[in-house]
Amino acid sequence: MGEKVVAGAFDLSDRQHYRDKLRRCLTGLERLLAQKRFDRPKNLMGLEIELNLAGADGQPRMLNGQVLERIASRDFQTELAMFNLEVNIAPHRLGGRVFDRLAEELRTSLAYAHRKAGEVDAGIVMIGILPTLDRDDLVSSNLSEVDRYTLLNDQIVAARGEDFALEIDGVERLSCTSKSIVPEAACTSVQLHLQVTPGRFAAVWNAAQAVTAAQIAVGANSPFLFGHELWRESRPPLFQQATDTRPPELQAQGVRPRTWFGERWIGSAYELFEENLRFFPPLLPICDDEDPLEALDAGEVPSLAELVLHNGTVYRWNRPVYGIADGVPHLRVENRVLPAGPTVTDVVANAAFYYGVVRALAEESRPVWSRLPFEAAEANFDAACRYGIEARLQWPRRGRLGGLAEVDAVSLVRDELLPLAEAGLDGWGVEPADRDFYLGVIEERCRRRTNGATWQVATFHRALEAGLSRDAALAATTRRYAELMHLGEPVHTWPVGLPEPASLG
Repeated sequence: MGEKVVAGAFDLSDRQHYRDKLRRCLTGLERLLAQKRFDRPKNLMGLEIELNLAGADGQPRMLNGQVLERIASRDFQTELAMFNLEVNIAPHRLGGRVFDRLAEELRTSLAYAHRKAGEVDAGIVMIGILPTLDRDDLVSSNLSEVDRYTLLNDQIVAARGEDFALEIDGVERLSCTSKSIVPEAACTSVQLHLQVTPGRFAAVWNAAQAVTAAQIAVGANSPFLFGHELWRESRPPLFQQATDTRPPELQAQGVRPRTWFGERWIGSAYELFEENLRFFPPLLPICDDEDPLEALDAGEVPSLAELVLHNGTVYRWNRPVYGIADGVPHLRVENRVLPAGPTVTDVVANAAFYYGVVRALAEESRPVWSRLPFEAAEANFDAACRYGIEARLQWPRRGRLGGLAEVDAVSLVRDELLPLAEAGLDGWGVEPADRDFYLGVIEERCRRRTNGATWQVATFHRALEAGLSRDAALAATTRRYAELMHLGEPVHTWPVGLPEPASLG
C-alpha cells in the first residue's frame, strides 16, 4: 500500500463520503473501459521484492529507518515492520535479454543496500520468512515509523475487535495470538507486474490464478515461523490470518477474508474491482478532492484515488491494479504469490517461468480455466503451499477424454508447463540464451526436487543432528542461507548442511 496517508480518527460521515466516492470511482473506471481510453500493449513488466534485515548472528534487526537513510535511493522503501525493506525495479519491456538485465540491476541494487546496511551491523536477507523471527519481534512497537502502517493496523484491529488467532497445522502445529497485524510483516514476497490491455486482462488473470500452485511448488521458501516447521510455503496462511478482520462468527457465516484466492474465473478486470467494493468494507476512508466523473467530463484522466487505496487493502494473490503513466491509464496484473529469494538468479528464474507460462496459457484456444474448476485451482494452491515441490495437483487431462487427473507438481511443471513457458517467452521475443538459462534453473529444481524450503528444512535437521538446540539450529541455518544467498549460485546447487565446525551455531 504505497499511498501516503495521515493517521487520524474517522467518523461516520467520512465513511459514507468515502463509500460514495468509491462508487463514483467504479463508475469512472467503467466509463474509461467503455471509451477504450487505456494504454496500448507495451509488453511491460515490473518487479518488487520485500527484504529482511538481519545481523551477522542471523537475528532480525529493527533498523530500516537508519538503513534507508544510508541507502538514500527512491528504489528502496519502508515496509510494514522495522526489519523490512522493499526494492522496486523500474518497468522493463519483455524481450531480448531482459532477464539478464533485470538480474544485473537486482544484483547491483542489493549489493549496494547490503553494504549500506553493514554500516549499522545489519545485512540484507532475501527469504520468504526469516527463520529466526520470534513472537516478541512481531509487535506493534516494531511497526515502521510511517503513519500509513499505524493507521492500517489500527483500522484492521478495530474491525477485528479481538486478538488475531494464528493457527497453522503443518509438520508441526503453531497456535498463538497477536494483538496487531505485525505478524504479516514476517511474509516477504516478490511481486511481479504485467501491464495488459483491458481485452486481455481476464485471460491473463485467469491464467495467473491457474498456475499459482506451480509457482509455489517450485518456488517455496518459507517453511519456518516462530521456531516451528510448518508448511513449505507458510506465508499464505500466515498472511490471511494476520490480516483477518473477521471474528469467528463472521468466518462461520462465510464472509470472505481480505486475503483470498477468489472464488471464480472472471470475464473482465471490472469484475474484480466491483467485487472489492461489494465484499469488503473500506479500512482507510481517506478522500481526495478529485471528482472522477467531472474529471472524465472535462476530458481528463481521473486518478481514481479512493478505488486505488481500497484495492490496496484487499490482498488477492493476483491483484488488479489501475495506474496512470504519462497521462494515460493502464491496467496491470500484480502476481503476489512468490516468496522472496533465495538468490537473484532464482527470483529471475521464477519471473521468467511466470511470464512465459502465463502468456502461453492466456493465448490457448481452449483455455485451461475452461477445463479446470476454480475450486480445483484453489485446492491446488493450498496443496502447493502445504507440500511445496512434493505437492500433488489436479490438472486437466490432455486430449479428448477431458476431466481432471492428479499429477505430481514436478511432472506437471517439467512435462507441460516448462514447454509452455518456453513458447510464451518466444512469444515475448526473449532471446533463447536468456530463456534457456532461466527456465533451466526451474528444470533443475524439478530434477533435484529442491527449492529454498527443502534446503532450509534439510539444513535445519542436519544442524539438530549435529547437536544444536532448535534456536541455535535456526540461527545457523539462517546465517548459512544468507552466506549462500550473497554468493549468488541458484538454490538447487547449494550444499545441504552447515560448514564445519557446526558447533559455531
